[in-house]
Amino acid sequence: MADLRINLAGIKSPNPFWLASAPPTNSGYQVQRAFEAGWGGAVWKTLGEPILNVSSRFAAVSYNGQRVAGFNNIELITDRPLEVNLQEIYETKKKFPNHAIIASLMVEPKQEKWHEIVKRVEDVGVDGLELNFGCPHGMAERGMGSASGQVPELVEKQTYWVKEAARTPVIVKLTPNITDITVTAEAATRGGADAVSMINTINSLAGVDLDSWNTVPHVAGKGAHGGYCGPAVKPIALNMVAECARNPLVNVPISGIGGISNWQDAAEFILMGATGVQVCTAAMHHGFSIVEDMIDGLNNYLDDKGLASVMDLVGRSVQRYSNWGDLDLNYKIVAEINNDVCINCNKCHIACEDTSHQCIDLYTEDGRPMLKVREEDCVGCNLCSIVCPVDGAISMVERPSTIPPMTWNERQSLLSSLSK
Repeated sequence: MADLRINLAGIKSPNPFWLASAPPTNSGYQVQRAFEAGWGGAVWKTLGEPILNVSSRFAAVSYNGQRVAGFNNIELITDRPLEVNLQEIYETKKKFPNHAIIASLMVEPKQEKWHEIVKRVEDVGVDGLELNFGCPHGMAERGMGSASGQVPELVEKQTYWVKEAARTPVIVKLTPNITDITVTAEAATRGGADAVSMINTINSLAGVDLDSWNTVPHVAGKGAHGGYCGPAVKPIALNMVAECARNPLVNVPISGIGGISNWQDAAEFILMGATGVQVCTAAMHHGFSIVEDMIDGLNNYLDDKGLASVMDLVGRSVQRYSNWGDLDLNYKIVAEINNDVCINCNKCHIACEDTSHQCIDLYTEDGRPMLKVREEDCVGCNLCSIVCPVDGAISMVERPSTIPPMTWNERQSLLSSLSK
């Protein structure tokens, strides 16, 4: 069995699976149940001045039969007194000394406010702090959350204030509601962050009820934008993690968040530079027990790859993530159809004929309908293999090129030199 223990900026946990700061980590009862189920760590639901939450507050987007493909919420930070949370953190840490407990914090952008809450939460034994600069709704209207997280100067300044008082590692949680997340990640690093976590939720409106015309969700007939998460946001989150992991100015560990639902998702985030991952929506959808499959699956995967530790997996794909201008323009793949497996649904032909490059021909052989790709016209776009409902019916295969590799950047450089 591989070693699943991680060390994220000095925060140790028995495995890389943490619960994100959210409804599942709202109380000591929940966090203790999660640890008993096998979760390696938990980021406590964000602490600050307790607020009043609204009812209702959640909504979900289901797609093509999949429930909760995306999840939307307009819930804010903790609505329980700070003293109650601190007592439960103390009790939970005492009962589970080897599990990671990180306090998520959000206060006004004032130095004294940060110093005060940091000292109070560290006194009860947390392993680290996560600064919530990401919440896109409710708190942002009060000058906190993403209102701070969208301003690099505020991210840097507030991180620095926290580091003045903190004795434990400081993680800065970043908002995706920004043009370039690496800018705020760099700011957090300049401010002294020991790690960054991403992504927080994305600004969203889940939907509109076509009968009542109310937003979904609504509060007494009125709605507001909320935060979007769940499987639908995974590609966005994975890109942002990768961009930060390959940025030399963001030279701190990353805690990956965003649509992680199984061990495969977790492995992808770790390959793209995350030391550990945080999960919320999947736990809310299926319960804490999902971590059992995550642990078993990741263990088996590491064994299959011959890796002794999950830490050996961190960042192994980062060097393969680049800019478009560095891609080989002369690399060639084409689609290949296996008619022995094909069920003749013709989805590939329709997709290619209507929306791609018209390179799949329909013909009949011995009275049987067949499909064939004209390779000279195929651009290797992958669309046919994507829409095909049968595994193995369409493969994308490499074709040797007689032309040496050349990137767009190299091509532009060559054209520039020739024009002189």
